[in-house]
Amino acid sequence: MSSAEISVAGTPIAQAPRIVVVTGISNAEFIERHAGAGRVGLCGGVDFINKSIRKLQYHVTPEGHRSPWSHAFLFSGKRIDDQHWVLESDLDIRHKQIRLGVQENRAARYHDAETFPNLAILDFGLDDTQTRAVLTEALNLLSGLSHYSLRELLGTLLSMQQPSLRRRRNLLESEGALYCSAMVQHCYATVGIEFVEGVDHKNMTPHDISATRHPHTAYVLIREPGHSSLRRIRKSIGKMLDDASA
Repeated sequence: MSSAEISVAGTPIAQAPRIVVVTGISNAEFIERHAGAGRVGLCGGVDFINKSIRKLQYHVTPEGHRSPWSHAFLFSGKRIDDQHWVLESDLDIRHKQIRLGVQENRAARYHDAETFPNLAILDFGLDDTQTRAVLTEALNLLSGLSHYSLRELLGTLLSMQQPSLRRRRNLLESEGALYCSAMVQHCYATVGIEFVEGVDHKNMTPHDISATRHPHTAYVLIREPGHSSLRRIRKSIGKMLDDASA
């Protein structure tokens, strides 16, 4: 296992996020080492839905590439079964069973590196009182049967095309609904943490959370970066044309 730290440009050293890039370990070992109650989890999947969400976030990535991240969730800690558990708002579609909304699952669902090549765990240094507040709000959403809103997700994707819309209420807002990253932001707002100042909670994306300037330590395991091969080809062709016309 190896790791390297990266600083975030433009942020005072005392306040800068600390990013630790991890390589050479399994997803299970990564979660075992870095998960903790109240910490934020991010993942990037490779199935059609996850890849689509990653691609559609290109408006909020620095160079217009697809994001490494497609989903956000909260770690709730280890249980009596000695397993890490997560609270999340997700689409869980299985044989003869569909769960849409806030749910609780074992973190083991993210152990498969082929399905989820990218993982991150963000530690915002919450104290016990803050951790309790964040997880209590997540459990309130769970008990209240808060549902996953594809409608709101579409509204967020639309707002990314116009930065001014991101500061307004979600165009397709639905009462009692929160998709994954909106749920995480909603819970963290109970302790005064805004991942991106000025962005409406229901317009928050997984990539926004990954890029927050709020002080934290991020442990990052990325096997599939967000660079699109098609975009690289287009860029190469453009450079060739520029060189030919020079």
